[in-house]
Amino acid sequence: MLLHIIARGKIGRSPEGDLVDRYAKRLTWPVKLTEWPDTGAGKLADPLNPCRTVLLDERGKAMTSEDFAALLGRWRDDGVRETRFVLGAADGHSDDERASADLLLAFGPATWPHMLARAMLMEQLYRATTILAGHPYHRAG
Repeated sequence: MLLHIIARGKIGRSPEGDLVDRYAKRLTWPVKLTEWPDTGAGKLADPLNPCRTVLLDERGKAMTSEDFAALLGRWRDDGVRETRFVLGAADGHSDDERASADLLLAFGPATWPHMLARAMLMEQLYRATTILAGHPYHRAG
């Protein structure tokens, strides 16, 4: 299953960008990174490529790493070909975007800087894939 991260703004050369690159290189699942401009519409809908859409949203569900991995594993095993993880602009996502998403995901109740949230997402994707592969990176008690 393709893990497609869609984010507003350019991460460029930065410590957060280095983290994103580090985890993207470690991932054994296919990964695609797409950057949209800070403003304006991006195109999510693609009827020829059905997918799951996860919006990173402060009002979303906080999940353990194990639960997140289990969800990704279920989607993969159900034949989902692509999961899109969308990080919105500074004002977040619209009500329509939230309503059409398969999952609203939050990294806890705090508000995170956009670039740091992108790096955190990449680490959690790497962690989820290692959990599913039985790799010792994730050492749950």
